[in-house]
Amino acid sequence: MTETTDAATRRRTVPTDEERRVALRRMKRLATSLLLVAAAVFAVAFPLQDEIAWMGFVRAAAEGAMVGALADWFAVTALFRHPMGLPIPHTAIIPRRKDEIGAALGAFVEDEFLSDAVVGDKLRSMGVARRLGEWLREPANAERVTHEVSVAGRGILTLLADEDVATVIEQLARRHLLQPEWGPAIGRVGARLVAADQQRAAVDAVLERAESWLADHPESFGSMVSSRLPRWVPGFVGGLVDDRAYREVLAFARAVREDPHHPLREAIDQWLAELADDLQHDPGMIARVEKLKADLADSPRLREFAGEVWDSVKVSLAASLEDPASELRAGLRSGLVEVGARLATDPELAAKVDLWVTDAAAYVVGKYRHEIAGVITETVERWDPSETTEKIELQVGRDLQYIRINGTVVGALAGLAIHAIATAVQSLA
Repeated sequence: MTETTDAATRRRTVPTDEERRVALRRMKRLATSLLLVAAAVFAVAFPLQDEIAWMGFVRAAAEGAMVGALADWFAVTALFRHPMGLPIPHTAIIPRRKDEIGAALGAFVEDEFLSDAVVGDKLRSMGVARRLGEWLREPANAERVTHEVSVAGRGILTLLADEDVATVIEQLARRHLLQPEWGPAIGRVGARLVAADQQRAAVDAVLERAESWLADHPESFGSMVSSRLPRWVPGFVGGLVDDRAYREVLAFARAVREDPHHPLREAIDQWLAELADDLQHDPGMIARVEKLKADLADSPRLREFAGEVWDSVKVSLAASLEDPASELRAGLRSGLVEVGARLATDPELAAKVDLWVTDAAAYVVGKYRHEIAGVITETVERWDPSETTEKIELQVGRDLQYIRINGTVVGALAGLAIHAIATAVQSLA
């Protein structure tokens, strides 16, 4: 966290272009002022050197200072423009060789900063997984990521064409649901369910529903039996028969439901087992199922179903992404916090993630570093020469003005030393 804070502090202390421009002007004025001071001193000392002996040393120092200042002014100016607008050879180097500088800068970045060793060492030293985990385990940060993911998700849903998505769903359904044979697959599942007695719950549900319906609708049984008796049978006998038949059917349904070993249950189990076996091995049964599947595949209802599925998913997903309190966003948020906590506290997991990140970055850098560095070259090539000159001068021009200042000081010292040596030699002679 300290490294992150330091980096943020450095970013905040980077001066703006306007601040650099002000500082550059100040340094230019200082360097020029020193040249003017040297010229003024020379103008005063030169006529007095014959009358006042030590004025010769002052004149020599001022003369050297002017020579150094002018020479370094020319050198610094020649980097960015023609001195005094004169097209002197080998001046205005940066605007004239802008493209070459951009290509060289891109190659330098590619070779020195985007190498596998540099990127790998940097990522391994950063502890990406641990730092990410520390950041994600904070609920506010997890909420921020959740919000951004939700915004991106809603944007994707908006961009997706409903017709295209429905087509994809239909194609997936045809490929994974309709192309394989249904009979053997259904038979295998059915055989496992029967072997595990899983069908009993379905049989119980059917029997309970049948018994409940019969108990609640005795009139529906009606004259089902008496209507089939001969006409000469008295009517009250038919009523007794109908009532008896209704009670027998209701009792039979109740007996089957209550007795887990009832013969009807065993018959149903046997029939289901035989059906599961036929679905797997009987060519006729398999062909009938395939015919049913083919009819379904040719039905336009499949396309309508795909569209309905997507519409339902889209509406539900969009609503969940929009609502901060939805289960989807809450689950994503808690999942991010949990992942962050594990990354921050599990060194083994963090080491694995760091290895994955390093390998992925090394692959991307190794495969695309030329293209990444090419962005620098292409960007510099698109710059106007004067714009390029201004950008570079704003970055380094202030420091280059120290060359002019140093040249003035060194020139003065050199002039003074040369004059002193010459005077000493002359006096000895």
